[in-house]
Amino acid sequence: MLPNLNPQQSVLLGIAIIWSLIWKGFALWKASKNDQPLWFIFLLVVNTLGILEIIYISFFQRKTSA
Repeated sequence: MLPNLNPQQSVLLGIAIIWSLIWKGFALWKASKNDQPLWFIFLLVVNTLGILEIIYISFFQRKTSA
């Protein structure tokens, strides 16, 4: 259960949740598309406010020719 949050805290929490979901969804999609099941599971389980997802997308996904 969340403690009583003031309006500014609620907005920041909402922004953090949306930010994290966008990056997580994009990283999970990339890991699935690149057939990297270990990365998929790791990204699904670990929550880092998008930091791990950004690192994966930037450095660890398989590079494919466009």
